[in-house]
Amino acid sequence: MNQHRSPTIRRRRLGVELRRHREAARVTIDMVAERLGCSTSKVSRIETGHTSATPGDVSAMMDIYGVSDEAKLELVQIAREARQKGWWHPFSTVLTGAYVGLEAAARLVRTYESQVIPGLLQSEEYAIAMIRAARSGDSDQEIEQRVRVRMERQSLLIQDDPIDLWVVLDEAVVSRPVGGDEVMRDQLARLITTARLPNVTLQILPFAAGAHAGMDGTFAILEFEEEGDADVVFTENATGGLFLEKAEELSKYISIFETIRTTALPPEESIGMIQMLAEEPLWKSKRRVSGSI
Repeated sequence: MNQHRSPTIRRRRLGVELRRHREAARVTIDMVAERLGCSTSKVSRIETGHTSATPGDVSAMMDIYGVSDEAKLELVQIAREARQKGWWHPFSTVLTGAYVGLEAAARLVRTYESQVIPGLLQSEEYAIAMIRAARSGDSDQEIEQRVRVRMERQSLLIQDDPIDLWVVLDEAVVSRPVGGDEVMRDQLARLITTARLPNVTLQILPFAAGAHAGMDGTFAILEFEEEGDADVVFTENATGGLFLEKAEELSKYISIFETIRTTALPPEESIGMIQMLAEEPLWKSKRRVSGSI
């Protein structure tokens, strides 16, 4: 499926448009639910993009709102696209939110990470080690599915119309030997290779920077190509994550990212630092104060 036709983003767009038409017609959610013979929660979830709507439901809503046939046909088509299955659908049991579907529709992802290599840049061995450590209660099958999703996502960087990715990593991310020495050295080599793609920008935020704007936590800013698709911020946590869509929230995180990237090392210096760490990793330094691997 073309990344810009991700069913997740189509469902989100559909909800926004349905709510806009309803409010313009001065119709309440209760009135719509009564006309459709469904619950108000269903109408609300359709408008927030959490539930897909059938083309029939959309057509009926458009009739209630008294919109033109042209607008009606457009939204009915979006409803059809929103009900298609993304490539990630078979792995829905291990996906806790809509992030993968939104990522598939993005034109630019800007992210700051303080603990781990982002999924789009992980090697398979690193991903296995990280997921096993972070999700000790997962079965082998669940871990395998999570890793497969992560590897599939990486095609976004090398497809015919790749997304642009801008990553700022805290130095801690490239200094912690996830999976052990060999796995981590391989991961660092992979970072260097990926960072040289024309659509990828990678920067390291060094320990020497001290306190910085990103210390409240990691996040990703997703920007979309189509004007009607509002950009979104995603902050991850152990139970899935939180999507922030208000203009002031987006502006705040864009400001944070701009400050972080300005503080971080330039891309070429960052690659040089990763190369140095691959050759002389901090985790093997004689000056360490904690136990070795």
